[in-house]
Amino acid sequence: MNPPTDPQAAVSANNRRVVKRALLACAGAFFFCFSLIPIYTIYCEITGVNGKTGQISGEQPVLVDTSRTITVQFDGTSHSSLPWQFKPEVREMKVHPGELSSALFYAQNLDKQTLVGQAVPSVAPNVASIYFNKTECFCFTEQLLEPGEQREMPVRFVIDPDIPASVKTVTLSYTFFLNELATQRVAKEHSVTDNPAS
Repeated sequence: MNPPTDPQAAVSANNRRVVKRALLACAGAFFFCFSLIPIYTIYCEITGVNGKTGQISGEQPVLVDTSRTITVQFDGTSHSSLPWQFKPEVREMKVHPGELSSALFYAQNLDKQTLVGQAVPSVAPNVASIYFNKTECFCFTEQLLEPGEQREMPVRFVIDPDIPASVKTVTLSYTFFLNELATQRVAKEHSVTDNPAS
């Protein structure tokens, strides 16, 4: 005959099981959320969503398709939070797929303080995003402009020859946004430099 079960021990054992399950669920949720960042990045690179385009080293040999010409249009704007003037040197150019091409953008800080901006690119039509490969771009890093400073910002790119034949025009757009944290960091650094501790 089985000895009588202690009700308090049974409740305690049940509580331990619930706590273990809750901790496992929390750990699973944490790792799931953490894995979403690289998964989303890979998804953006594959589909071109969120301005993600291909990047190549510029040393990879690509055959130039001289039988085709694609018109690349350029557009540049600054978000209302960033008082910069930002525009492309030319509005469009014609390129051959596989040809390494360069374009210039110009930025000027119209504000009286040093500002840090970050350019977010986008490519249209969406199907062209994965075929638009940048070898050099100001959008790869944040940009710091002193008050009134002007700067040339180059972008070098190659359109993959495998781009669908239906794509005749590609639009490369950039929007500059204020990087508030970096701007605050720079302001603090300037403050320390201007007012060193005695």
